[in-house]
Amino acid sequence: MAKRERVVRMSVEQPLWRALTGYRVLTMVYAVLLAIFGKDNFGQQRFERPWVAFAYLAFLFVWTLATLPKVRSAASCTKRFLGADLVVALTGIMLTPVADVHSQTFDGPTLPSIWTAGSVLAFAIKGGWRWAAFASTFVAAANIIQRGDPSRDTFHNVLLVWVASIAIGYVVEVARASERTLARALEIEAATRERERLARDIHDSVLQVLAMVQRRGTAIGGEAAELGRMAGEQEVALRTLVSSGLVPLTRVSEDAAEGAVVRTVDVDEESPDSAATCDLRALLAPHAGARTSFAEPGAPVVLPAEAARELAAAVSAALDNVRVHAGDGAQAWILVEDEPGEVIVTVRDDGPGIPEGRLAQAEGEGRMGVALSIRGRLRDLGGTAEVISVPGQGTEVELKVPKAQVSRGKAGSAR
Repeated sequence: MAKRERVVRMSVEQPLWRALTGYRVLTMVYAVLLAIFGKDNFGQQRFERPWVAFAYLAFLFVWTLATLPKVRSAASCTKRFLGADLVVALTGIMLTPVADVHSQTFDGPTLPSIWTAGSVLAFAIKGGWRWAAFASTFVAAANIIQRGDPSRDTFHNVLLVWVASIAIGYVVEVARASERTLARALEIEAATRERERLARDIHDSVLQVLAMVQRRGTAIGGEAAELGRMAGEQEVALRTLVSSGLVPLTRVSEDAAEGAVVRTVDVDEESPDSAATCDLRALLAPHAGARTSFAEPGAPVVLPAEAARELAAAVSAALDNVRVHAGDGAQAWILVEDEPGEVIVTVRDDGPGIPEGRLAQAEGEGRMGVALSIRGRLRDLGGTAEVISVPGQGTEVELKVPKAQVSRGKAGSAR
């Protein structure tokens, strides 16, 4: 059976990449024109070795145009490209005193000039302020070395590039966090609309039919009364499932103008990503019925899929014991608690309870329901299963699964 997986594509940062593309082209043209028409402080051609300068600028021209596709998005801007681009900028800075021997005497522009900032900005947009600090530190060191005896203006320019790039990187990180919040809001909106639509459709058809069968069966009596009782249980279970918000999304919610797109796609159950985690509430909700109440947190209770299935199977085994040993009229309650370090599921009933020593006796007789189906499953997950029963006051089964233990167990099995 196919499961559903959310696919969130963010596009708010795309204008930044487009701006960076334009910046690189314009600053490359500026560096070339500055080399052609620029003069030194005496009004003479500033390069003693012009062939070094123009060879580098020719390469910079080709490199900038050839790598435009690399700075169109975060996906295409790879770490390897960023490293190569930074090397191009640093090489231009270090070649400046070779082409212009007076560059260390007079504060003039380097060969790549302000094009170098585009390389640092690519780091900032791709990886945030830490990446920006890394790249701008190399650029600052290269500028100081190139100057030989750096002046106050040199330190001023270096500090300006360093602070500006880190600030831009931080803004990018904040923007991405806002994008995730927006995507989540759009997803909740789409889920709410879908749940309301399904609730209307089900209420107008299935739930009304089940309610009618329950009323007519009770009125007729006999075998029809049993059929009516079963229809009533299914009506309660279906109402719980619809109202719990666990219905998979089937619609697409988009707001491309604001920069976020939220889509849902079908993926196979065997997909590693889709099977990685599971909301425990979705597995336990079908147990709700006329004689079983289900209380859950408002937020998803996320566990590794295998652990969630094992925990749900232990709950099913506990409910089977209620049906078999507590009698037809017994009520059961399922309570799910999502604590910071563990997930706790409690199954309680109002049956006659378990006599003292009965569980040990059953295990000695080879009846391993509680020992294997409940305690064994929890032990494999690194958790515990505690059975508390007082004759005449019902039975309570408390299942605890530590989240950290489940994660380590899953990682160990993967190795």
